Amino acid sequence: KNNPVEQVSWNDVQEFIQTLSQLKPNVTFQLPTEAQWEYACRAGTSTPFSFGENMTSEQVNYNGEYPYNKGFFQKKDSFRSKTIAVQSLPANQWGLYEMHGNVWEWCRDAYAELSGEACTNPYNLSGAIRVLRGGSWFSDGSYCRSAYRLRRIPSDFSYGIGFRLALVN
Repeated sequence: KNNPVEQVSWNDVQEFIQTLSQLKPNVTFQLPTEAQWEYACRAGTSTPFSFGENMTSEQVNYNGEYPYNKGFFQKKDSFRSKTIAVQSLPANQWGLYEMHGNVWEWCRDAYAELSGEACTNPYNLSGAIRVLRGGSWFSDGSYCRSAYRLRRIPSDFSYGIGFRLALVN
């Protein structure tokens, strides 16, 4: 009941947003852009995770059989093998829960290779492939980093793919 929605495609989310917008016409719902998602995830930090250089299963719901530690050996961690209820783990500095792990989250953007140059709030509409961020309960630790990007076709859905809505003023 309190777990995130999963097994939804980007297309499913677009239909959900249209329906929700009809029910709440004075509120604008959308998926966050990829830049908005990362900004919210990082919560003012520049480290791989919003809480520092590394993570544990006490902070992230991920596949602890494959921990993250910048390529250095780290002992295996817990692997829950499923999603967990929202707000089960500590929030980031801005009060957002489970930005790392639990479910991959669709972004509004189409996928494009990044140039590596500094830019402000890039947004890409052109392209058939969409972006997911955050990692999931079955992801290796490195996939849960703030900067990690995954790409999928908009009709793709599977365990561990969900979404987070953004409200627009």
